[in-house]
Amino acid sequence: MPTNCFIVFFIFIFCNSVTFSMPLNHHSLSFPLTYLPISHQSAASKIRSSQSSTSGSNNHRLSFKYSMALIVSLPIGTPPQAQQMVLDTGSQLSWIQCHNKTPTTSFDPSLSSSFSILPCNHPICKPRVPDFTLPTTCDQNRLCHYSYFYADGTLAEGNLVREKVTFSRYQSTPPLALGCATASAEAEGILGMNLGRLSFASQAKVSKFSYCTPTRYNNARIKPSGAFYLGQNPYSKTFKYVDILTLPESQHSPNFDPFAYTVGMEGIRIGAKRLNISRSVFRPDAGGSGQTMIDSGTEYTYLVNGAYDKIRQEIIRIAGWKLKKGYVYRGSLDLCFNGNSVEIGRLIGNMVFEFGKGVEVVIGKERMLDDVGRGISCLGIGRSERLGVPSNIIGNFHQQNQWVEFDIVNRRIGFGGADCSRSV
Repeated sequence: MPTNCFIVFFIFIFCNSVTFSMPLNHHSLSFPLTYLPISHQSAASKIRSSQSSTSGSNNHRLSFKYSMALIVSLPIGTPPQAQQMVLDTGSQLSWIQCHNKTPTTSFDPSLSSSFSILPCNHPICKPRVPDFTLPTTCDQNRLCHYSYFYADGTLAEGNLVREKVTFSRYQSTPPLALGCATASAEAEGILGMNLGRLSFASQAKVSKFSYCTPTRYNNARIKPSGAFYLGQNPYSKTFKYVDILTLPESQHSPNFDPFAYTVGMEGIRIGAKRLNISRSVFRPDAGGSGQTMIDSGTEYTYLVNGAYDKIRQEIIRIAGWKLKKGYVYRGSLDLCFNGNSVEIGRLIGNMVFEFGKGVEVVIGKERMLDDVGRGISCLGIGRSERLGVPSNIIGNFHQQNQWVEFDIVNRRIGFGGADCSRSV
C-alpha cells in the first residue's frame, strides 16, 4: 500500500540462537537510530509468482519502528553497511538497494570485500527445475539478473549476488544469495523470511524468529518501537502455539503459496457473537484458494468472500448508520465510516481470530479500524479478491501489540499479547 509516514528504528543484538560462521561472544551490539519515509507499497500488493534448520548458539534482538511496513536495519557486507529492509514473512528473496538514487541507504558493493555477483551458470540462476518464484535471466555480461514486478506497476530488478550479514568483526552469516537492485523506485529493500530455500531464514539457518508490532500512530512525530528477534525469544513461555499446516502437492497450484506460513483458522467473533463462517473458508481448496497466511509484509488483513461477507454483514448491522457509502480506501477497504477509529471501534467491539488448540488472537476495538484522514475510519480488512489473491492474509495492522513467533524447526507459530513499545 502507498505509504507516506516516517519510521524510526534501531537494532540491538544479544547472544543466543542463530548459526553464524564465527561464534558470538557474550555482549550486545547496538546500531544508531535512523528516520526515513516508507515509499513503496506493502507486500499485499506484490504479485506472488506462481503462486530447516539447525539451532545455533546465538540470539539476536533487532528493533523496528512500525508505520505502513515493519522496518529493520541489517549490517550488510564487510565492513558492514546498514541497509533498511521491510520485514516480510510473505517473501522469499531478500534484496538490497545497489543504485545511487538513494545515496543515504544504497549499498555500495565496491566497499565490501565479501561481495560477489552470481554468474549465469550458477545453479541458483539456472536451477534444474525452474523456480517461478524467482524469475531470473542472463544479462549481456553473463551475470544472473532477476526482476520482480509489483501490482502497482513498479519494478525491482538487478543482479543476484552473494553477501554476508556482518554483525561484528567476529560475527557474521556465511555468504547469502541476495538481490542487488540496480533499478527500483523504493528506498528500502526486502528481508524475505518465508519458508523458501532462498529466504534469509532458510539460508542463515534460523531456527526461529519473532517480532512485536507496536501501536500504530499515523500522524505522531515520534513512533513507538517494537522488536525483532532472531533466535530464542525470552517471552516465549507465555506464547500460545498453532501448527504450520503441511498440505498435499495437489493443493500447490494455481493459487497456493507453498512457502507461506499457513495456519488453520477456525472462526471469527465480533463482540460476543461467533460469525456463521464455515471452517472450510479458511482452508485451501484443491486449487489452493482459501489458504490462510500470517504475513508481516502485508499492511491490512484480507479475507475471501465467504468470510468477508459475514464480517461486513455484522458490522453494518452494528454501525451501518455511520457508514460512508460508496467510499473505498486505496481500492481495497470498503467498510469506511464517518468518525474516528476509536469512536467506531467502541460501537463494534473486539474481534477475535480463532485458531486450533483453542488459541485466540484478540483484535482490540481500538485496533479494528484505521484513521485514513478527513474524519474517515476504515475497517482494516478487505476482500482478497480485490488484490487478485483468493487467500486469507492476516497483515501487520492486526498484529499490533502482539508477539508473533515463527518456530521453523517445530513448524508452529506462537502468539502472545504485549505492550510492544514497553515490554520488549
